[in-house]
Amino acid sequence: MAERIVVEGGSVVAVDDARTEFAEGYVVVEGDRIVAVGSGSAPPQDGPVRRIDATGCLVTPGLVNTHHHLYQWATRGRAVDSTLFEWLTELYPVWARMDVETVHAAASAGLAQLARSGCTTAADHHYVFPREGGDVFGAVVAAAERIGLRLHAVRGSMDRGRSQGGLPPDSVVEDRDEALAGTQQAIDAFHDPAPGARVRVAVGPCSPFSVSAELMRESAELARRNGVRLHTHLAETTTEEEQCQAEFGRTPVEYAEDLGWLGPDVWLAHAVHLSPTAVRRLAETGTGAAHCPSSNGRLGAGIAPVRGLLSAGAPVGLGVDGVASNESGGLGEEMRQALLLARATGGPRAMSVREALWMATRGGARCIGREDEIGSLEPGKLADLAVWRLGGLDHTGIPDPVAALVLGRLPQVETLLCGGREVLTGEDVVEELDRASARLRLVEVS
Repeated sequence: MAERIVVEGGSVVAVDDARTEFAEGYVVVEGDRIVAVGSGSAPPQDGPVRRIDATGCLVTPGLVNTHHHLYQWATRGRAVDSTLFEWLTELYPVWARMDVETVHAAASAGLAQLARSGCTTAADHHYVFPREGGDVFGAVVAAAERIGLRLHAVRGSMDRGRSQGGLPPDSVVEDRDEALAGTQQAIDAFHDPAPGARVRVAVGPCSPFSVSAELMRESAELARRNGVRLHTHLAETTTEEEQCQAEFGRTPVEYAEDLGWLGPDVWLAHAVHLSPTAVRRLAETGTGAAHCPSSNGRLGAGIAPVRGLLSAGAPVGLGVDGVASNESGGLGEEMRQALLLARATGGPRAMSVREALWMATRGGARCIGREDEIGSLEPGKLADLAVWRLGGLDHTGIPDPVAALVLGRLPQVETLLCGGREVLTGEDVVEELDRASARLRLVEVS
């Protein structure tokens, strides 16, 4: 019999359909699965047991990050007062010089920071493939294996460089056949469809202003042939809305639907500028939305209509986005950001603290197609959970532990389990990231 892990003594919030919460409870883990959740102390266990004392802590499901660009950890703090298109114009030439070493260092550091903020699953959208960069997609997968988080690796693509009216330099775009072949290779090499998978691959052409209609359409067909999910940026800025109307005579959501990019196997990054009709259409088709409040605020893109999406029944999760537009890089604080932005536009009842936690767990799991395995603490689900230390000046006196988590300073993560394995982060990732960032700066100067 495998050793069991018993987490007990703290508050437990399961985020299940029954909204189960215990002021003092336990979670029992065997192998990579949860086998019991309950109130009070755990019953006697057969065989070897490792006990984790959660006294003074809150136990929740591990958080699910639905949108990230891990490679951007090497280029934080640039174009800090720019719009999205200005920011991209400045950063694309820098990203064009990335290689395997840079991407691995950046992704390792980014995943370590996610873990420190309570995240156990990350969807990373990698769409920049420099000609001489090597296997940068594989470098992201290797980083996830190193840190110990669950990864949904989105193989992105771009085929509209500057010569074709797009924003990125031609040196980082592929032609359509290259992009489709590279996407198929990524699925063949890394996608694991088995239950409990640590790595899954999704298909993710970057956005309507950097990808041709043909590549968008054929990528969707490729994804569905392979039984994998689809992800792209959509409706992030008013500039995108204007360009779609001018170029295609469609709103971004109408354009996406024309190309086969709405459905229960699709989740969209940002979804900021949606009409009421578009909100209804996402809900009707089961299309998910990755809400990235800090990044959208940093770039002045706007505030997504999250209350409308949730009320309509659309899947909504939280995302960090690239840390060149969200330098903090943690997912836990996005719960507070999402709640504050929703209330700033819709009043104090526009989002509850438990809805914020739901988006960071169940909502995210639903977006990436893993709600049957992660996002809640239930017997049979994967043992992805976070133990948050509450108390001290940051949280003492807040009677509701969920309010303390969402509204207070983000607590320290005492223990993080991903598939029953403890996630540990070392300081070596900081030194590697520093060297990678310095190397990019030196190349720029030269």
